[in-house]
Amino acid sequence: MRTMVVWVPDWPALVQQAEHGEPQALAVLEKGAVLACTPAARAQGVRRGMRRRDAQSRCPDLVVCDHRPEADARAFDQVLTALEELGPGVAPLRPGLCALTVPERYYGGEPEAAAVITERLVELGVWDVRCGIADGVFVAELAARRAPAQDCVVVAPGGNIDFLADLPIDVLEIPTPAGTTEPGLDLVTVLRRLGVRRVAQFAALAPADVLARFGTHGALLHRWARGEEVRQVSRRTPPPELVATVAFEPALERAEAVVFSVRQRVEEFVRRLDRGGLVCATLRIEVDAEVAGHPHVSSRLWRHPRWFGSADVLDRLRWQLSADPPGGPVVAVRCIPVEVEPLGDHAEGLFGGGPDEQVERSVARVQALVGPEGVRSVGVQGGRGPADRRLSTAWGERPTVTRPADRPWPGSIPPPAPATVFPEPAPAQVVGAEGMPVSVSGRGALSGPPARFRAQADAGWQPVAAWAGPWPVDEHWWDEAAARRVARFQVVGVDGSAWLMVVENGRWWTEARYD
Repeated sequence: MRTMVVWVPDWPALVQQAEHGEPQALAVLEKGAVLACTPAARAQGVRRGMRRRDAQSRCPDLVVCDHRPEADARAFDQVLTALEELGPGVAPLRPGLCALTVPERYYGGEPEAAAVITERLVELGVWDVRCGIADGVFVAELAARRAPAQDCVVVAPGGNIDFLADLPIDVLEIPTPAGTTEPGLDLVTVLRRLGVRRVAQFAALAPADVLARFGTHGALLHRWARGEEVRQVSRRTPPPELVATVAFEPALERAEAVVFSVRQRVEEFVRRLDRGGLVCATLRIEVDAEVAGHPHVSSRLWRHPRWFGSADVLDRLRWQLSADPPGGPVVAVRCIPVEVEPLGDHAEGLFGGGPDEQVERSVARVQALVGPEGVRSVGVQGGRGPADRRLSTAWGERPTVTRPADRPWPGSIPPPAPATVFPEPAPAQVVGAEGMPVSVSGRGALSGPPARFRAQADAGWQPVAAWAGPWPVDEHWWDEAAARRVARFQVVGVDGSAWLMVVENGRWWTEARYD
């Protein structure tokens, strides 16, 4: 069967570049090595497999990102959907690479079919598309890797052996999604040492001898070298359509009318997820409106600590219309599930778990009155200062931890944590026995022990009963604008009050109080 392979080079880098915006020198790292890079980075000498330090030495302004396989797969799903509109039986091999049956009869020939597919992907913004057509996936992939951008290499029917004959033996090093290679790498190294430099030389060996010397994997690569296709490609099953869309004719002016009109469609949306054994934890709500005769789209991303029910979706729609009025009549509403997870992952334990449903509904009513940002839940995350460790999110949304607590935080204050953290540090003063302000050098040395202090500008002076510190912190030293060097102290007065104080550039501040 004639097979076409569509290849988009450096797909992980293209996904990251789309999120960062403007084209720039960018590289995606996997286990400390370059997995993919943009053309701008490649032009400055960055190559796949380079260590991070080597890549940054070649390109000082290189933007480095960690590999996110789930983001690559989610972005490539749009490409697969577009290809399924042009030809049936699309089989994803990995993000950035897929195979499909060549629809030559419909488009008038194999090169013509490849041209149509390339043009469709260019319309999606994927500029570097390469196609290969051959008798099987393996040879078609090799043909695609030798095609110029927005072009196709066609291997004639029955011409797999001739195409492979002059290729170097290195083509048997098959890349994997993780950025490494399959065990064929070791076999290729051995073959090179034995003087086998071309695929034709390897294909000329007796199959029984290859099996005896290199095992089953060597026999598999030997069959590929002889032009045989042994990989069975499974066709993709398109995911169910989960987006709920409601159009209004005529357009609706009042928010309550919009919420009431979408109720039935939202309930059907939740039931469809339930039938598939799924729940939605992150939802995007888009509202289309007509403002001064022009279309206007407003959207917001909503998260839920467990999953969205129909009442939760309607509440979020109502809050969104109240907080961000569309500015004109509403013509359509779309509910787009962003994160869909198996229902079994959210099943309650034997003795329950998570907030009580009645509590959730009560808090939701309060949010309907004061707005979604008016009710917040608090938590603790990592950080050096007490203000950095605060984690505050709107009730009902999943907390986003920017500083994991399980990582080391040099210079952080030991427990117990202060009970009261001031919104803004209050000016304070700390002096030694001679009345001179206490200072801390760049090496963390004190000019003298604290003797008296004033916790706030309007507070009186009192002697120091006990103190601990300093805990110096030198943050963002590589960024002149954001660099900060501070030292924190725990100070106890003779009246029993305990304070967390910080000195920066010779000035003292009170950050928190121990109650």
